[in-house]
Amino acid sequence: MAGHSKWANIKHRKGAADARKSKMFSKLAKYIMVAARNGGGNPQENLKLRYAIEKAKAGSMPKDSITRAIKKGTGELQGEAIEELTYEGIGPNGLSVIMEVLTDNRNRTGGEMRNMLEKRGGSLGKSNSVMWKFDRKGLLSISKEDVEEEELFEEAIEAGAENIEEADSSFEVETPAEDFERVRTALQAFLEKKRGIGEEKKWGETEDDRPIFGRSELIYKPQTPVVIDDKETAKASLNFLEDLEDHDDVQTVFSDLDVPDEIIEVLASEE
Repeated sequence: MAGHSKWANIKHRKGAADARKSKMFSKLAKYIMVAARNGGGNPQENLKLRYAIEKAKAGSMPKDSITRAIKKGTGELQGEAIEELTYEGIGPNGLSVIMEVLTDNRNRTGGEMRNMLEKRGGSLGKSNSVMWKFDRKGLLSISKEDVEEEELFEEAIEAGAENIEEADSSFEVETPAEDFERVRTALQAFLEKKRGIGEEKKWGETEDDRPIFGRSELIYKPQTPVVIDDKETAKASLNFLEDLEDHDDVQTVFSDLDVPDEIIEVLASEE
């Protein structure tokens, strides 16, 4: 999973920016619409909508697009009926995968997920066919520009975080799923204070309009990652996961793939 995330970041930087942004904004709009439909259009009272807006801001989605998606979700504007589904299956090289999707046609999406897995020698599974191999965790990503590692560690552990890891330009805070909101709320207050954000500021905004968190979401973390250190096998596995993520209905893909950093760097140099 770690290798997959790093590869996705590299591909995002090198990819066709306009095309990727358009698809990303479409997916984010669906996410916001469903959150607003299920819990209302006020992010102060709707945690899922709050997370969706944060994710959209982190992806540089325009404010008017966020507002429009919220209104479609609440019914103020017309929008399509969308449902949330989770698919599980086995991919190439025995990888376990979980796909979170938002779709207006579950039969179409289910068939397409099945085809994508079977084309690579895998199969679509039933509920809990692979999910038992993963733990549900909270994940918060915080820019290194905003905090020193030592002070973040102290605040996060005191709030109930389990672990902190250093990424390229951020720190990633991991929490138990049940403590995610408590840790997130504590760290948001701490980071807002560091940035000098007063109560008069709207929720989630900063003086430079950057989101507090780069990522703020519940994830599926593999209990036993599958390490693939053969370059060609790793590339095929990463491309498979990228193809899943590129599907219009897929919001997030989780897997137990783990590609060593040195292999990722070699593959990136060949792009």
